[in-house]
Amino acid sequence: MADEDLTEVLTAVGPRLRELRRTRGTTLAQLSETTGISLSTLSRLEAGQRKPTLELLLPLAKAYGVQLDELVGAPATGDPRIHPRPFTRYGNTFVPLTRYLGGLHAYKQILPARAAGAGDEPLERRVHEGYEWLYVLSGRLRLALGEHDLVLTAGEAAEFDTRTPHAFANAGDQPVEFLSLFGAQGERIHVRARPAGG
Repeated sequence: MADEDLTEVLTAVGPRLRELRRTRGTTLAQLSETTGISLSTLSRLEAGQRKPTLELLLPLAKAYGVQLDELVGAPATGDPRIHPRPFTRYGNTFVPLTRYLGGLHAYKQILPARAAGAGDEPLERRVHEGYEWLYVLSGRLRLALGEHDLVLTAGEAAEFDTRTPHAFANAGDQPVEFLSLFGAQGERIHVRARPAGG
C-alpha cells in the first residue's frame, strides 16, 4: 500500500469510530470502561489526533462486535456475504445486516414476547438525529410515535424522522421480528413502486 493510501486509511479511522459509537448510543466513558482504554486516548483517537494501532483497535472491535477490517475500512475482498454478529441492547436482539459503518444501517431486530400481565403501559420515548424505516416480518410491533400509539403486524411498514419521540415494544405474546433501516444523517428510504421499465 502506498504511503498516501495508508495515510488516507488511517485518517478515516477516527470518524468511523465516532460514527459507530454514536450509532450504538455509547458514551466515551462507557467505552473506556468496557475496553480499558483511557477516555483521553479514545477522544484523541476519534478526533484523529492519535494514530490507530492494533493495541487500540482490537479491544474496540471486540467491544463493538465488528471485524477489525470494518474499523479501518479495509478494501472489499469481493465476497458479498455478511457474517452478522448479533448484539443485545435493552433486552432486544439486533442482527446487523450491513457491513460498513457509514451511510444507512440495516438490522433485523427481535423483541421477546411481552411478560404475562404486561399491558399498554406508556413507553419511554427517545429522540435522536436520523430517519428510520421498518418492516414487520412476524409478530405484533407496538410503535409509539409522537402522539400516535400503533400496532403493526406482519407485512406492514412505517417510516419516520427519529427526532419525533418514539419507542418500540412487543404488542403480543410471541416474539416480534422486524427489519430496520436507519440513516444517522436523515437519509430517506426510496421504495420503488413498480419494476424499472414497467
